[in-house]
Amino acid sequence: MNVIFFSRREGKARHLNLSHPITLVIVTILGLGLLASTFALGLTLGGRSMARMALANPTAALRAEQAQIAALKTQLQDRVDGLAMRLGLIDAHVIRLNALGKRLTQMANINSREFDFDSDPPQGGSESDGVGRGAQIPDLSAMIEQLSRRIDSRSAQFSALDNVIVGRQLLAEIKPSGRPVRDGYISSYFGERMDPFNGEEAFHKGVDFASDTGTDVLAVASGIVTWAGPREGYGNLVEVNHGNGLVTRYAHASKTLVSVGDEVERGQAVAEVGSTGRSTGPHVHFEVLKDGRQIDPMGYVGR
Repeated sequence: MNVIFFSRREGKARHLNLSHPITLVIVTILGLGLLASTFALGLTLGGRSMARMALANPTAALRAEQAQIAALKTQLQDRVDGLAMRLGLIDAHVIRLNALGKRLTQMANINSREFDFDSDPPQGGSESDGVGRGAQIPDLSAMIEQLSRRIDSRSAQFSALDNVIVGRQLLAEIKPSGRPVRDGYISSYFGERMDPFNGEEAFHKGVDFASDTGTDVLAVASGIVTWAGPREGYGNLVEVNHGNGLVTRYAHASKTLVSVGDEVERGQAVAEVGSTGRSTGPHVHFEVLKDGRQIDPMGYVGR
């Protein structure tokens, strides 16, 4: 195989025989030199690229670590914010429970030193041996959760105690107690007596309180008015139902001050003293009925 070269200066053609051994050696040497140069250049360029990558990788790793730290800080702050909100709610519950405790203490007439809601309870113990560790976020979460459950339980107990006390107060409020007039005296007791109109023996079903005409007649307990107006023998009558089968009656009034269906409270004026009906003078005929049957009012009035 021949390769022909043309020279412009000399105007001659030269022949290169590739099959000649010397030519083959020269061509082989040149080819190997070219390959070696290409390989060396590739190594140089690759080394520079690797160096650039080596320099870039620490920066990327640092940025990744910074991103992870920022994410962890955000998560931690979110948890701290959540704990702060829960602590705020718990603190509000504690304040409410303290106020309720004070109220119950006063209502139950308990020595305030036994239930002092203005200061923390005294605490103490032996000196620590120094072994321990600081509180961690999971520990705080568990402690807050436990405290929250205890407060919920205490709140339920306080509510039950409050209901009991209110119930007792309600029972005391609706139980007849006291006199139906502020000023006056008992002119006739409950039981057998001589009838003031015919002189015969008769059973008196209430207690009479003599007082001046127009004096306020007072309800001896809270309840609902079930009668307000004239009634045979009673004159103007006010009847109040207190529940639990208890009813009180206030008879011979000159005027009634309430109507059927009205709610009345203990000590409220329901009528004015008079002498209507079967009466010999201004007074209040006071009756107490238990399950529809008259009983001695003195058990409620007090002797």
